[in-house]
Amino acid sequence: MIGRITRRMCVATIGAAALLANARAQRSATPTIGVLDSSAAISAKLAPFYEGLRIEGFVRNQNLTVQYHSAEGDYARLPGLATDLVGRQVSLISALGAPAALAAKRATTTIPIVIAMGPDPVGLGLVTSLGHPGANLTGATSMATGREQKRLQLLHEVIPTARGFGVLVNPQNSNADVQIREALTAAQVIGVQIKLIRASSSYDFGSAFAELAQAQTSGLVVADDDFFLSASTALGILAIRYRVPAIFEGAVFTAAGGLMSYGSKLTELYHQAGVWSGLILTGAAPAELSMYQSTGIDMIVNLKSAKSLGIDVPQRIIDRANTLIK
Repeated sequence: MIGRITRRMCVATIGAAALLANARAQRSATPTIGVLDSSAAISAKLAPFYEGLRIEGFVRNQNLTVQYHSAEGDYARLPGLATDLVGRQVSLISALGAPAALAAKRATTTIPIVIAMGPDPVGLGLVTSLGHPGANLTGATSMATGREQKRLQLLHEVIPTARGFGVLVNPQNSNADVQIREALTAAQVIGVQIKLIRASSSYDFGSAFAELAQAQTSGLVVADDDFFLSASTALGILAIRYRVPAIFEGAVFTAAGGLMSYGSKLTELYHQAGVWSGLILTGAAPAELSMYQSTGIDMIVNLKSAKSLGIDVPQRIIDRANTLIK
Protein backbone atom coordinates (compact mmCIF):
# COMPACT_ATOMS: atom_id res chain seq x y z
CA MET A 1 0.00 0.00 0.00
CA ILE A 2 2.81 2.36 0.93
CA GLY A 3 4.49 1.60 -2.39
CA ARG A 4 1.31 2.45 -4.29
CA ILE A 5 0.92 5.72 -2.39
CA THR A 6 4.53 6.57 -3.02
CA ARG A 7 4.14 5.86 -6.72
CA ARG A 8 0.96 7.98 -6.85
CA MET A 9 2.71 10.83 -5.04
CA CYS A 10 5.61 10.55 -7.47
CA VAL A 11 3.29 10.64 -10.49
CA ALA A 12 1.41 13.61 -9.01
CA THR A 13 4.68 15.40 -8.32
CA ILE A 14 5.89 14.79 -11.85
CA GLY A 15 2.56 16.00 -13.24
CA ALA A 16 2.66 19.17 -11.15
CA ALA A 17 6.23 19.81 -12.23
CA ALA A 18 5.23 19.36 -15.87
CA LEU A 19 2.39 21.83 -15.49
CA LEU A 20 4.69 24.34 -13.79
CA ALA A 21 7.30 23.92 -16.51
CA ASN A 22 4.64 24.39 -19.19
CA ALA A 23 3.35 27.55 -17.50
CA ARG A 24 6.88 28.91 -17.29
CA ALA A 25 7.45 28.08 -20.95
CA GLN A 26 4.28 29.91 -21.90
CA ARG A 27 5.33 32.97 -19.91
CA SER A 28 8.80 32.96 -21.47
CA ALA A 29 7.60 32.27 -25.01
CA THR A 30 8.85 34.84 -27.52
CA PRO A 31 6.01 37.28 -28.27
CA THR A 32 5.21 38.17 -31.86
CA ILE A 33 4.14 41.66 -32.88
CA GLY A 34 2.75 42.67 -36.23
CA VAL A 35 4.02 45.92 -37.73
CA LEU A 36 1.48 47.32 -40.17
CA ASP A 37 3.10 50.08 -42.23
CA SER A 38 1.21 52.44 -44.52
CA SER A 39 4.30 52.98 -46.64
CA ALA A 40 7.65 51.35 -47.33
CA ALA A 41 10.17 50.46 -44.64
CA ILE A 42 12.78 53.15 -44.00
CA SER A 43 15.47 53.10 -41.33
CA ALA A 44 14.46 56.57 -40.09
CA LYS A 45 11.14 55.01 -39.08
CA LEU A 46 11.95 51.50 -37.92
CA ALA A 47 15.25 52.20 -36.12
CA PRO A 48 13.69 54.51 -33.47
CA PHE A 49 10.70 52.17 -33.17
CA TYR A 50 12.92 49.17 -32.39
CA GLU A 51 15.00 51.31 -30.02
CA GLY A 52 11.83 52.16 -28.10
CA LEU A 53 11.07 48.45 -27.77
CA ARG A 54 14.65 47.83 -26.61
CA ILE A 55 14.17 50.29 -23.74
CA GLU A 56 11.40 48.02 -22.44
CA GLY A 57 13.62 44.95 -22.82
CA PHE A 58 12.47 43.62 -26.20
CA VAL A 59 15.05 43.00 -28.91
CA ARG A 60 13.97 41.90 -32.36
CA ASN A 61 15.22 38.42 -33.33
CA GLN A 62 16.30 37.75 -29.73
CA ASN A 63 13.26 37.78 -27.46
CA LEU A 64 10.81 39.30 -29.93
CA THR A 65 9.50 38.18 -33.32
CA VAL A 66 8.27 40.80 -35.78
CA GLN A 67 5.88 40.17 -38.66
CA TYR A 68 6.31 43.20 -40.93
CA HIS A 69 3.53 44.02 -43.40
CA SER A 70 3.83 47.07 -45.66
CA ALA A 71 1.26 48.47 -48.07
CA GLU A 72 4.11 50.14 -50.01
CA GLY A 73 1.94 53.25 -50.28
CA ASP A 74 -1.04 51.38 -51.77
CA TYR A 75 -3.55 52.00 -49.01
CA ALA A 76 -6.11 49.68 -50.59
CA ARG A 77 -3.92 46.74 -49.48
CA LEU A 78 -4.04 47.67 -45.80
CA PRO A 79 -7.33 45.93 -44.81
CA GLY A 80 -6.07 42.60 -46.17
CA LEU A 81 -2.69 43.00 -44.48
CA ALA A 82 -4.35 43.86 -41.16
CA THR A 83 -6.65 40.84 -41.42
CA ASP A 84 -3.64 38.61 -42.09
CA LEU A 85 -1.91 39.82 -38.92
CA VAL A 86 -5.06 39.14 -36.90
CA GLY A 87 -5.19 35.64 -38.38
CA ARG A 88 -1.61 35.06 -37.25
CA GLN A 89 -2.75 35.80 -33.69
CA VAL A 90 0.01 38.31 -33.03
CA SER A 91 0.36 39.65 -29.49
CA LEU A 92 0.11 43.25 -30.64
CA ILE A 93 -0.20 45.33 -33.82
CA SER A 94 1.95 48.42 -34.24
CA ALA A 95 0.33 50.58 -36.93
CA LEU A 96 2.62 53.20 -38.47
CA GLY A 97 0.70 55.98 -40.19
CA ALA A 98 -2.96 57.03 -40.07
CA PRO A 99 -4.11 54.72 -42.93
CA ALA A 100 -2.53 51.72 -41.18
CA ALA A 101 -4.09 52.75 -37.88
CA LEU A 102 -7.57 52.90 -39.41
CA ALA A 103 -7.13 49.49 -41.04
CA ALA A 104 -5.91 47.91 -37.80
CA LYS A 105 -8.79 49.34 -35.79
CA ARG A 106 -11.32 47.94 -38.26
CA ALA A 107 -9.63 44.51 -38.21
CA THR A 108 -9.70 43.79 -34.47
CA THR A 109 -11.30 44.93 -31.22
CA THR A 110 -9.30 42.55 -29.02
CA ILE A 111 -5.64 42.58 -30.09
CA PRO A 112 -3.81 45.63 -28.62
CA ILE A 113 -2.93 48.29 -31.21
CA VAL A 114 -0.22 50.95 -30.87
CA ILE A 115 -0.23 53.72 -33.48
CA ALA A 116 2.25 56.38 -34.62
CA MET A 117 0.66 59.09 -36.75
CA GLY A 118 0.11 62.78 -37.40
CA PRO A 119 -2.56 65.02 -35.88
CA ASP A 120 -6.15 64.30 -34.88
CA PRO A 121 -6.63 60.60 -34.02
CA VAL A 122 -9.82 61.72 -32.23
CA GLY A 123 -11.22 63.33 -35.37
CA LEU A 124 -10.48 60.19 -37.37
CA GLY A 125 -12.41 58.11 -34.83
CA LEU A 126 -9.40 56.12 -33.67
CA VAL A 127 -9.63 57.06 -29.98
CA THR A 128 -12.28 58.50 -27.69
CA SER A 129 -9.86 61.07 -26.29
CA LEU A 130 -6.11 61.56 -26.05
CA GLY A 131 -6.11 61.21 -22.28
CA HIS A 132 -8.40 58.19 -22.23
CA PRO A 133 -8.14 56.44 -25.61
CA GLY A 134 -10.32 53.54 -24.50
CA ALA A 135 -10.73 50.06 -25.97
CA ASN A 136 -7.64 48.35 -27.43
CA LEU A 137 -5.79 51.26 -29.04
CA THR A 138 -3.24 53.86 -27.95
CA GLY A 139 0.06 55.26 -29.23
CA ALA A 140 1.80 58.47 -30.26
CA THR A 141 0.50 61.44 -32.23
CA SER A 142 1.76 64.82 -33.35
CA MET A 143 -0.05 67.88 -32.05
CA ALA A 144 1.31 70.11 -34.82
CA THR A 145 -1.59 71.07 -37.11
CA GLY A 146 -1.92 73.20 -40.23
CA ARG A 147 1.45 72.13 -41.59
CA GLU A 148 0.48 72.62 -45.24
CA GLN A 149 -0.34 76.24 -44.36
CA LYS A 150 2.96 76.70 -42.54
CA ARG A 151 4.97 75.17 -45.40
CA LEU A 152 3.29 77.47 -47.89
CA GLN A 153 4.05 80.48 -45.70
CA LEU A 154 7.70 79.46 -45.31
CA LEU A 155 8.16 78.88 -49.03
CA HIS A 156 6.63 82.29 -49.74
CA GLU A 157 9.02 83.90 -47.26
CA VAL A 158 11.91 82.36 -49.18
CA ILE A 159 10.43 83.36 -52.58
CA PRO A 160 8.42 86.53 -51.80
CA THR A 161 7.97 87.48 -55.48
CA ALA A 162 6.20 84.20 -56.29
CA ARG A 163 2.68 84.40 -57.66
CA GLY A 164 1.83 80.71 -57.55
CA PHE A 165 2.85 77.43 -55.93
CA GLY A 166 2.03 73.80 -56.52
CA VAL A 167 0.62 71.59 -53.76
CA LEU A 168 1.15 67.83 -54.09
CA VAL A 169 -1.51 65.67 -52.40
CA ASN A 170 -2.31 61.98 -52.33
CA PRO A 171 -6.01 61.50 -53.20
CA GLN A 172 -5.97 58.17 -51.28
CA ASN A 173 -5.18 60.00 -48.05
CA SER A 174 -8.25 60.27 -45.82
CA ASN A 175 -7.13 63.79 -44.87
CA ALA A 176 -6.58 65.03 -48.44
CA ASP A 177 -9.67 67.27 -48.53
CA VAL A 178 -8.64 68.98 -45.29
CA GLN A 179 -5.11 69.49 -46.61
CA ILE A 180 -6.44 71.08 -49.79
CA ARG A 181 -8.77 73.41 -47.89
CA GLU A 182 -5.93 74.51 -45.58
CA ALA A 183 -3.63 75.17 -48.53
CA LEU A 184 -6.28 77.19 -50.37
CA THR A 185 -7.04 79.23 -47.24
CA ALA A 186 -3.35 79.97 -46.72
CA ALA A 187 -2.96 80.93 -50.39
CA GLN A 188 -5.78 83.48 -50.09
CA VAL A 189 -4.19 85.02 -47.00
CA ILE A 190 -0.77 85.23 -48.65
CA GLY A 191 -2.13 86.35 -52.00
CA VAL A 192 -0.84 83.58 -54.27
CA GLN A 193 -2.40 81.03 -56.62
CA ILE A 194 -2.40 77.29 -55.96
CA LYS A 195 -1.97 74.51 -58.51
CA LEU A 196 -3.22 71.22 -57.05
CA ILE A 197 -1.26 68.18 -58.22
CA ARG A 198 -2.26 64.64 -57.29
CA ALA A 199 -0.14 61.49 -57.03
CA SER A 200 -0.87 58.16 -55.38
CA SER A 201 2.03 56.08 -56.72
CA SER A 202 5.65 56.59 -57.72
CA TYR A 203 4.56 56.23 -61.35
CA ASP A 204 2.71 59.55 -60.98
CA PHE A 205 5.75 61.56 -59.89
CA GLY A 206 7.21 62.23 -63.33
CA SER A 207 3.95 63.57 -64.75
CA ALA A 208 3.33 65.53 -61.52
CA PHE A 209 6.60 67.45 -61.84
CA ALA A 210 6.05 67.93 -65.57
CA GLU A 211 2.61 69.38 -64.79
CA LEU A 212 4.21 71.62 -62.20
CA ALA A 213 6.68 72.95 -64.78
CA GLN A 214 3.93 73.58 -67.33
CA ALA A 215 1.97 75.59 -64.78
CA GLN A 216 5.05 77.79 -64.26
CA THR A 217 4.70 77.71 -60.50
CA SER A 218 7.49 79.07 -58.33
CA GLY A 219 7.74 76.15 -55.90
CA LEU A 220 6.13 73.04 -54.48
CA VAL A 221 4.52 72.20 -51.13
CA VAL A 222 4.27 68.46 -50.47
CA ALA A 223 1.36 67.59 -48.16
CA ASP A 224 1.72 65.18 -45.25
CA ASP A 225 1.32 61.60 -46.41
CA ASP A 226 2.94 58.30 -45.39
CA PHE A 227 3.50 57.25 -48.99
CA PHE A 228 5.20 60.56 -49.80
CA LEU A 229 7.31 60.10 -46.67
CA SER A 230 8.58 56.73 -47.88
CA ALA A 231 9.30 58.33 -51.28
CA SER A 232 11.20 61.28 -49.77
CA THR A 233 14.42 60.46 -51.59
CA ALA A 234 12.71 60.25 -54.98
CA LEU A 235 10.82 63.51 -54.37
CA GLY A 236 13.98 65.32 -53.30
CA ILE A 237 15.88 64.13 -56.37
CA LEU A 238 13.04 65.16 -58.70
CA ALA A 239 12.88 68.60 -57.08
CA ILE A 240 16.55 69.14 -57.94
CA ARG A 241 16.22 67.63 -61.42
CA TYR A 242 13.29 69.88 -62.32
CA ARG A 243 14.83 72.82 -60.43
CA VAL A 244 11.78 73.21 -58.19
CA PRO A 245 12.13 74.82 -54.76
CA ALA A 246 10.22 72.33 -52.62
CA ILE A 247 9.27 71.93 -48.97
CA PHE A 248 8.12 68.74 -47.27
CA GLU A 249 8.81 66.83 -44.04
CA GLY A 250 11.85 65.00 -42.73
CA ALA A 251 15.62 64.95 -43.05
CA VAL A 252 15.54 62.35 -45.82
CA PHE A 253 13.81 64.78 -48.17
CA THR A 254 16.26 67.64 -47.66
CA ALA A 255 19.26 65.30 -47.74
CA ALA A 256 18.11 64.15 -51.20
CA GLY A 257 17.94 67.73 -52.49
CA GLY A 258 14.70 69.24 -51.21
CA LEU A 259 15.05 72.92 -50.35
CA MET A 260 13.32 72.86 -46.96
CA SER A 261 11.72 70.54 -44.45
CA TYR A 262 9.08 71.43 -41.88
CA GLY A 263 7.14 68.92 -39.84
CA SER A 264 6.86 66.68 -36.79
CA LYS A 265 9.80 65.13 -35.01
CA LEU A 266 9.15 61.78 -36.67
CA THR A 267 11.84 59.87 -34.78
CA GLU A 268 10.17 60.90 -31.52
CA LEU A 269 6.79 59.52 -32.64
CA TYR A 270 8.16 56.17 -33.78
CA HIS A 271 10.38 55.82 -30.72
CA GLN A 272 7.47 56.42 -28.38
CA ALA A 273 5.31 53.91 -30.28
CA GLY A 274 8.05 51.36 -29.61
CA VAL A 275 8.09 52.21 -25.90
CA TRP A 276 4.29 51.93 -25.65
CA SER A 277 4.41 48.59 -27.50
CA GLY A 278 6.96 47.29 -25.01
CA LEU A 279 4.86 48.40 -22.05
CA ILE A 280 1.83 46.57 -23.39
CA LEU A 281 3.86 43.41 -24.00
CA THR A 282 4.84 43.51 -20.31
CA GLY A 283 1.21 43.71 -19.21
CA ALA A 284 -0.03 47.30 -19.51
CA ALA A 285 -3.54 47.78 -20.91
CA PRO A 286 -3.87 50.05 -24.00
CA ALA A 287 -6.89 51.79 -22.49
CA GLU A 288 -4.76 52.81 -19.49
CA LEU A 289 -1.99 54.39 -21.57
CA SER A 290 -2.73 57.96 -22.62
CA MET A 291 -1.83 58.95 -26.16
CA TYR A 292 1.70 60.38 -26.25
CA GLN A 293 1.44 63.91 -27.67
CA SER A 294 4.45 65.34 -29.48
CA THR A 295 4.61 69.10 -29.96
CA GLY A 296 8.12 69.12 -31.40
CA ILE A 297 8.83 70.52 -34.87
CA ASP A 298 11.86 69.97 -37.09
CA MET A 299 12.82 72.62 -39.64
CA ILE A 300 15.72 71.95 -42.02
CA VAL A 301 17.10 74.20 -44.75
CA ASN A 302 19.34 72.87 -47.52
CA LEU A 303 21.56 75.86 -48.32
CA LYS A 304 23.38 73.82 -50.95
CA SER A 305 20.14 73.32 -52.88
CA ALA A 306 19.24 76.97 -52.38
CA LYS A 307 22.52 78.02 -53.99
CA SER A 308 22.01 75.70 -56.96
CA LEU A 309 18.50 77.14 -57.43
CA GLY A 310 19.75 80.71 -57.18
CA ILE A 311 17.77 81.39 -54.01
CA ASP A 312 19.02 83.66 -51.26
CA VAL A 313 17.45 82.28 -48.08
CA PRO A 314 16.54 85.11 -45.66
CA GLN A 315 18.57 85.18 -42.46
CA ARG A 316 15.39 84.98 -40.34
CA ILE A 317 14.63 81.58 -41.92
CA ILE A 318 18.18 80.38 -41.32
CA ASP A 319 17.99 81.46 -37.69
CA ARG A 320 14.77 79.49 -37.15
CA ALA A 321 16.05 76.25 -38.65
CA ASN A 322 17.01 73.31 -36.43
CA THR A 323 19.46 72.06 -39.05
CA LEU A 324 21.31 73.61 -41.98
CA ILE A 325 22.74 71.58 -44.87
CA LYS A 326 25.73 73.43 -46.33
